[in-house]
Amino acid sequence: MTRQPTSLVSTTDSTGAPGVQWKLTDPERDLDANIVQLAPDAEIGVHVGAEVDVLLQILDGSGFLITDSGSAAVSAGDLLLLPRQSRRGFAAGPHGMRYLTVHQRRQALTLGPIGGPQ
Repeated sequence: MTRQPTSLVSTTDSTGAPGVQWKLTDPERDLDANIVQLAPDAEIGVHVGAEVDVLLQILDGSGFLITDSGSAAVSAGDLLLLPRQSRRGFAAGPHGMRYLTVHQRRQALTLGPIGGPQ
């Protein structure tokens, strides 16, 4: 059966507690995506990103993208490219910040017996 396009979520609904507000769950997807809400003045510490490039859209609020070369103000409407393995962090402004991320789906970790297949 052919999969059909579908509407997933309204990105204009900014109600909700801080944290992941939505994520893509289709088991046959090639992409991962989520919407994250940061509380006012909350931070995600500087860290090295995963093995995939990430496209990030600021949906609401404002704050700062923090990189090795400094910090840059970001606000609703900004579209960012976070290259794979780049160092980045975020600091939300006084009204918080909500953003959408989209990246290639990473393979789930699978565990097998010690010593390989039997």
